[in-house]
Amino acid sequence: MSTLKGFTGKLLIVNLTNQEISEELLNEEIAKDFLGGSGYCCRYLYDHIDKKTNPLSPDNILMFMTGPFCGSTIPTSGRFVVCAKSPYTGIWGESNCGGYFGPELKKAGYDGIIIKGASEKPIYLEVKENEAKIKDASSLWGKGILETSKILKEQSGSNLTRIACIGQAGENLIKFAIIASEEKAAGRTGMGAVMGSKKLKAISVRGKKRQYEAADSKNFKQSVQKALTEVNQSFTSKMYGDIGTSAGIDLWNSTGEMSKKYWTYGDEWEGAYNISGMTALEKTVTRKYPCFSCPIGCAKKAIVKTGEYKTEGEVEAPEYQTLAGFGSMILNDNIESIVKANELCNDYGIDTISCSSIIALIYYLYDSGKLKSEQIDGLSPKWGDIKPALEMIEKISIREGIGDLLAEGSDEIGKEFNIPQDEIATVYGMEVPYHDLRSNFGMAIAYAIAAPRGPCHNSCDMCTILLGTPLEEFGIETIDKFKDDSEMAIMSARAQDYRALYSSLIMCVFANPLPSIIAELVQTAIGLKCDIERLKIYGERIFMIKRMFNLKMGISPKDDRLPKILLNPLEGTECAGKSPDFEQLKMEYYKYRQWDIETGKFKQEDLKRLGLGDL
Repeated sequence: MSTLKGFTGKLLIVNLTNQEISEELLNEEIAKDFLGGSGYCCRYLYDHIDKKTNPLSPDNILMFMTGPFCGSTIPTSGRFVVCAKSPYTGIWGESNCGGYFGPELKKAGYDGIIIKGASEKPIYLEVKENEAKIKDASSLWGKGILETSKILKEQSGSNLTRIACIGQAGENLIKFAIIASEEKAAGRTGMGAVMGSKKLKAISVRGKKRQYEAADSKNFKQSVQKALTEVNQSFTSKMYGDIGTSAGIDLWNSTGEMSKKYWTYGDEWEGAYNISGMTALEKTVTRKYPCFSCPIGCAKKAIVKTGEYKTEGEVEAPEYQTLAGFGSMILNDNIESIVKANELCNDYGIDTISCSSIIALIYYLYDSGKLKSEQIDGLSPKWGDIKPALEMIEKISIREGIGDLLAEGSDEIGKEFNIPQDEIATVYGMEVPYHDLRSNFGMAIAYAIAAPRGPCHNSCDMCTILLGTPLEEFGIETIDKFKDDSEMAIMSARAQDYRALYSSLIMCVFANPLPSIIAELVQTAIGLKCDIERLKIYGERIFMIKRMFNLKMGISPKDDRLPKILLNPLEGTECAGKSPDFEQLKMEYYKYRQWDIETGKFKQEDLKRLGLGDL
């Protein structure tokens, strides 16, 4: 039992090569320094993975990890992370997921699971109260995520058994394959491919009901109530709860934040309303589908009752990134077809951001005459027509025809067809999410400075923060979103630190009580002394260990870049003619972090200050 509250004190160790299962005590020194979640994972994996480690080999280690708040009543604290060296980027791989798997793992007696080696045949891991078994999964191999989850729940005898699994995409080592749980997704950096390389089809977990133990239960309850009050009163919470993440589509269409026509169209798109949150409520959405301990409920269920995109009952409703990816990025305004695209991706097990961006790239190259139909299996991907995209989703997932190339990602498409890197919307080999940096210059740093995992809107969500998210206590102020000076660089760096903290605790970025309340929760839940200044140290330390991991994998400042397709000024919206001076932003950012602009290395005194001097 851990002396730190909020933890079970145990990790499950599974060696798939020799089929051995053991337990390991939680390293309390790491937990004290990095809390839990991805911070704990990165400090652990830093000592076991290097530049030579092949991400799809038995040498890569896959970690499932909860946070110290997981299983409690703290709002949106039921998440877990999956971490490893990414097969897609070759750097830090991290993806977190909602649902109920994380709290169930805690109920079973474990803070996390460490998967080593690889099995020769398909297997799944069954975890129950303080025990685990490796079981044959040959009958599950080749099945989609929905069927796999259903079968394992039925075999367990309880619908409360929680499943994390891969679909055919993970089995086929698609570089951007996801791990899914309860129709939620650990979606980015290809963790599903790592799982597939180990022949691990699924993990099923069933624990027993146990009370969350806080270090100071009386004050903990008061702090939780403060957090709940703030989250419930937030306009963003209400908007996402009522409508979902698609609530902002009409606004972002008019401001230029929603990417369109593979990043080349800046005017308002007349089809936006047809895929907006209000249209979804009218046509497809049926109900909320909240994660554990979530008062917001941004996730929704959807159904298409008639027509060519009819669903078999309720499915997971597409959220903003998917609606933009299979909507505005290819100028498709049929919301029912996007529900179908989302269903296919979720069942095969592929990241909707990378998949839709890769497909939109094919549309762009076809439209510009750089690709011919015969080069892409006879497809004719014309703007507005979703059907070629739906075919490509299936081809990618089973590596059929052109899908075998698309499964390797946008950069490989560029190499195959001699497309300049500046025309491909990737950074560190991964596709950029759909918040256009020309509409918010802070997103240039979110996408270009690879920490932790490459381009990410959640590890530096300036698109949300500059709408007025209250993080002033952490030194993050609401400034002009079109600044490309030292102030924007500093605010973005601090946002990275704050979200690094979130990735370890682990909380959803949609829940934003005051940082002082987060500090109270750390102290009353875990028993660690905490205030705003200590929160800042935690965030910076967690951020820095991930950057150090990436340096160890071989990155350098030259890799912190943006392609011109993301920087070319567009016309038509409030960001018309605007584009950040990225080189200036980068220089100011490096200056604030005190990183060497030539090598990317850090000052030794900073590492010592953060307790990282021995690395």
